[in-house]
Amino acid sequence: MTTTVTSSTTSPASAFRRGMGGGLGWAVLSAASFGLSGALAKSLLEIGWTPGSVVLVRVLGAFMVLLVPCLILLRGVRRPSAPAMRRMVVYGVVAVALAQLCYFNAVSRLSVGVALLLEYLAPVLLIGWHWWRSRRRPARSVFLGAAIAMAGMVLVLDIARGLTLDPVGVLWGLAAAVCLCVYFVLSDHADSGDSVSPLLMTTVGTGVGAAVLAAAGGVGLVSMTVTFGQTALAGFPVAWWVPVTLLVLVTAALAYLTGIAAVRRLGSSIASFVALSEVIFAVVFAAVLLGQQPTLAQLVGGVLMLTGIAIVQRAPR
Repeated sequence: MTTTVTSSTTSPASAFRRGMGGGLGWAVLSAASFGLSGALAKSLLEIGWTPGSVVLVRVLGAFMVLLVPCLILLRGVRRPSAPAMRRMVVYGVVAVALAQLCYFNAVSRLSVGVALLLEYLAPVLLIGWHWWRSRRRPARSVFLGAAIAMAGMVLVLDIARGLTLDPVGVLWGLAAAVCLCVYFVLSDHADSGDSVSPLLMTTVGTGVGAAVLAAAGGVGLVSMTVTFGQTALAGFPVAWWVPVTLLVLVTAALAYLTGIAAVRRLGSSIASFVALSEVIFAVVFAAVLLGQQPTLAQLVGGVLMLTGIAIVQRAPR
């Protein structure tokens, strides 16, 4: 996925830097990082881990990795304002902790494909949110791109297999979509003079999220089971700490940092549609690491998703 090059003399390196500076590269990197989490989590679930324990270790590990760099950062910047601190706390509770809890509760009652499809209704909800907030109707190309991207995601997720419609599961999935909307909105610039760095926001968010998840596990709301042994990735046996390390460093720390940076450059609406490519990356990683080969319909769906994302990304703000 690249930005439009307006001059034939523009070098590939220059085009790449322009794309990253505009946020599109960061958004794709964030989506790829998040997309890796499914295959890594699956390798742990197969040896006895529960979803709650995977999420807690992932979020808590990211907080511990980012804490020292964040403390160093705070030595050279002004203290965040009270409104900024409140946003970070809400980000940790809703966008980090509740989003994952709602999603895994949906998975417990629905197929993974249906649960993921419900969660990724967030970009459509965001169109309505910005429409209501600005009182301005989005461009027609936004609606066209949204429709194409969502149609492609239906094919990628292949929800026709094992479709179930448990009402409680559907409500959990829709709650996950709302939490995902909060993630994009809070990652955006609420006030140019009151914003905080992605590092600080990610550190506070993962710390608060880990505390909420630990509390949920402590009261029995979320099952926490951890086992230590060998699992398999890409057909090779690996120790349990290999996927855990990748979950912490790549799918949590890197994913949230680059995601916030992308939203602040692209805006929450456009960034949310680029984030749909997470589903494509999830399918690719599942094929490489777990041997789950995509079908022709999923490949067609991936093309449709990329087309829809490109249409939304090129639409007038």
